[in-house]
Amino acid sequence: MALARMILQRLLWVLPVAFGVVTITFFAARVLGGDPTELYAPPEATDELRAQIRAQLGLADPLWKQYLAYLAALARFDFGTSFTTGESVGADLSARLPATLELGLVGLVIGILAGIPLGVLAAVNRERWPDFLVRGVTLSGMALPQFWIGLVLISIFFVQLRLLPGPVGRLPIGVAPPPPVTGFLLLDAAFAGDWVLWRMAAMQLVLPGVTLGLTTLATVARVTRAAMVEALQSDYIRTAIAMGHGRGMVWFRYGLRNALLPVVTLLGGVAGHIFGGAVLLESIFGWPGLGQYALQAIDHSDFAALQGFVLYASLLYVLAFLLVDILYLLIDPRMRA
Repeated sequence: MALARMILQRLLWVLPVAFGVVTITFFAARVLGGDPTELYAPPEATDELRAQIRAQLGLADPLWKQYLAYLAALARFDFGTSFTTGESVGADLSARLPATLELGLVGLVIGILAGIPLGVLAAVNRERWPDFLVRGVTLSGMALPQFWIGLVLISIFFVQLRLLPGPVGRLPIGVAPPPPVTGFLLLDAAFAGDWVLWRMAAMQLVLPGVTLGLTTLATVARVTRAAMVEALQSDYIRTAIAMGHGRGMVWFRYGLRNALLPVVTLLGGVAGHIFGGAVLLESIFGWPGLGQYALQAIDHSDFAALQGFVLYASLLYVLAFLLVDILYLLIDPRMRA
């Protein structure tokens, strides 16, 4: 009952958060953005033609009328029509979501599976060479821009060594995707039994996935190290060592479990950022995900597309931290008490 009550309280917070995000995004996009009529009006267009285009796009009314109309549309789960694609924003987001999720899952798994062990290794070898090595790697991963790491990997493994495919999206140019089932190319290719296509999709994932994983593991490893160092200096760790428990049990069962709370908190924010679409990363690798969609919306002053993306990203963050709260209850018995 306590868990159900907590989940219900967090879900109720989605409504005011969504309302605030919608309001701020709506007015900021219109006040600070450009004029989307430039997409449709020829250079020699008259003021009368531009006024007709604005009326067709629903931009001729006062801002408060546009705002009320947008809220009414949202109540019907209508996110509007993209000025750039001419399609429903909801359909555009749904079509691009699997690409972002597939890339995000690969990057997040790499970051967790490599970052947490590296953080533990650095903590148990504090002020020795493994600690210095891990700290150097993580500091570089946090300091270097993500897009720069991606460009360096492209230069090395595609341009020079020719070991991996280039930044052309989820599949090589001219290769047809498998029949859509889940939207995840690896799963859809496996369901179709086309293992050649599966290998192509996996190879296309390597460079963007590793780039995302490197920047993720740097933050995860650094926070894990700091939390583990504090945990290993606690009295209960000294007691466990005095009782004769092995290093593995002391490090992972007693130390790491108590050090996971700040790591889980960090992962909530990281997951929200990753699954919200890594804008520059997707742009560099030609990845047809939500980040690239948002970048195109900004470039073309596409109000409807930008609002739909921001609303999706904000709700994703709320759900990510809801999951963090649930994991708190599972990890720390004090939270359940």
